[in-house]
Amino acid sequence: MTIEIKAVKRDVKGTGASRRLRRAGLVPGVVYGGDQAAVSIELDHKALFLQFRHEAFHASILSLNLDGKTESVLLRDYQLHPVRNTLQHIDFQRVSATEKIHVKVPFHFINEELAPGVKLSGGIISHIQTEADVSCLASELPEFIEVDLGALEAGHAVHLSEIKLPKGVEFVQLAHGDDAAVASIAKPRGGADDAEATPAA
Repeated sequence: MTIEIKAVKRDVKGTGASRRLRRAGLVPGVVYGGDQAAVSIELDHKALFLQFRHEAFHASILSLNLDGKTESVLLRDYQLHPVRNTLQHIDFQRVSATEKIHVKVPFHFINEELAPGVKLSGGIISHIQTEADVSCLASELPEFIEVDLGALEAGHAVHLSEIKLPKGVEFVQLAHGDDAAVASIAKPRGGADDAEATPAA
C-alpha cells in the first residue's frame, strides 16, 4: 500500500509566515536529501494528520506529490503542539532506489497468549523494545516486524538474532554486535517454581 501526501512549494519563510500558515489550516515543512536542494513546502493539516495517525506513515516509503511531481520520501522529523496535539512542522527526506536507508520499524508481537511462560507458568510478558532500527533498500522496507512469542518460557527472552527478517533487511544494532532482548517473560513471584525451590522443613 502506497501512502500519498500532497504538498505545494512554500515561498514565504520565517516564524510569522509559519504562524499564518497554521492559522489557515496548513502545516509548514521541508523536503531534503538526494542530489537536490532542500525545498520548503506546505501541506493541508487535516489531510496530513489523517495519514500521520497511522503506524505505517512513520515506517513506510511515502509518495510525496509536490506540485504535481511525485517523489519517494521518508518521514524524518515532526513537531507537535504540546497542548493541541496538532502538527507544527514536518520534515521529509528523499530516498534513493539504490542506497540503503536506516529506519525505525515497529514490532508486532504475536501468540503472546500461547507462550508456555504465560499459559503454564502464569508469567508476565514485558515488551523491552517496541521498535528497532533496520537497514535496507527502500523497496525492501517492511511496515512492521513480527515477533512470535509462542514458544517463550518463563524467565526467558527473545533477542534480535532470533527474529526472522524479510530478505535484504538487517537490524542495525545486531550488525554492531548488540544482540539486545526484545521481549521477555518474568516468572511469577511466589509461584510454583519458588515452592519447589524451598526445601521442606
